[in-house]
Amino acid sequence: MVELEIKEKEAGQRLDKYLHKYLKEAGNGFLYKMLRKKNITLNGKKAEGSEKLCEGDRVTLFLSDETIMKFGGRLSAAEGAGEYRKAYESLGDLGIVFENHHVLVLNKPSGVLTQKAGAGDVSLNEWLVGYLLETGELTESELHTFHPSVCNRLDRNTSGMVICGKTLAGSQTMGMLLRDKGLRKFYRLYVKGRVEEASFAEGYLVKDEAANRVKLTGAAQEGASYIRTNYKPLRHYGNLTLLEAELVTGKTHQIRLHLSGTGHPVLGDYKYGDKEFNDTYRKKYGVKSQLLHACRLEFPEMDGAFSDMSGLVLTAGEPDLFAQIDKGERD
Repeated sequence: MVELEIKEKEAGQRLDKYLHKYLKEAGNGFLYKMLRKKNITLNGKKAEGSEKLCEGDRVTLFLSDETIMKFGGRLSAAEGAGEYRKAYESLGDLGIVFENHHVLVLNKPSGVLTQKAGAGDVSLNEWLVGYLLETGELTESELHTFHPSVCNRLDRNTSGMVICGKTLAGSQTMGMLLRDKGLRKFYRLYVKGRVEEASFAEGYLVKDEAANRVKLTGAAQEGASYIRTNYKPLRHYGNLTLLEAELVTGKTHQIRLHLSGTGHPVLGDYKYGDKEFNDTYRKKYGVKSQLLHACRLEFPEMDGAFSDMSGLVLTAGEPDLFAQIDKGERD
């Protein structure tokens, strides 16, 4: 028999999801059978699995140690903790823009993955768990039932702010803000040509998963997502403009696709941009990929556990390459 007390990080999820994390090799049939037979109980009572867990709840498993070991994956969780610590050491002290009990916001450097693309990759997800293990805010045992994770994704070569959920409540609340567009997201970027006025681009995005490309269409169609990007010029340099863009919707390669469609492709974007234009600045400043930086987050009014983030505006300084281009083009 094992009795588990629900901690703050685990609260807010359904009982069946919690059980799937703790007994991760067990199937639905086994878990629901154990619930029906009261071999798994919630606060000493029979449970269905759909109950929302609260901090302090007690989940009791009237199962043999062998069964729990068979389905629990305890060794893999301990081994995984070592992987997370290595990821933290590998990426080092990344720039933390904001941190509270539930949320951490990082200034991601260009070249770092937000999430793994392959088995051997190191990403912010692994760094985050390693960081929380290092600071003592997460224990190895908690990894059985809770994994902190990033809430928004940036392309590998896009720099700037990434939001991370340190607790389940943090992940759920930030995820809701991102889905409901309550959080405003702004980017800095250089584009080809002179953009004279503030404007916007909209349309429908269709994704080609195999080619990792997207295309823009003016009409709604099956599988297409509506997208909108607002943008305004900040500074002109002959055939180059520094823009600020607001990502009203948040889809793959959205800004790069939209600006390319207006005739002002993002500097350094070899997938959707102008190769000759990019090659010029690659030779001049070493620009090797899209020069796109998530520079500002503006949070809505919030209350309760997130009242300290109400109306919060976070900014992250641009990479040094932005300043090099600014100085070089002004001269």
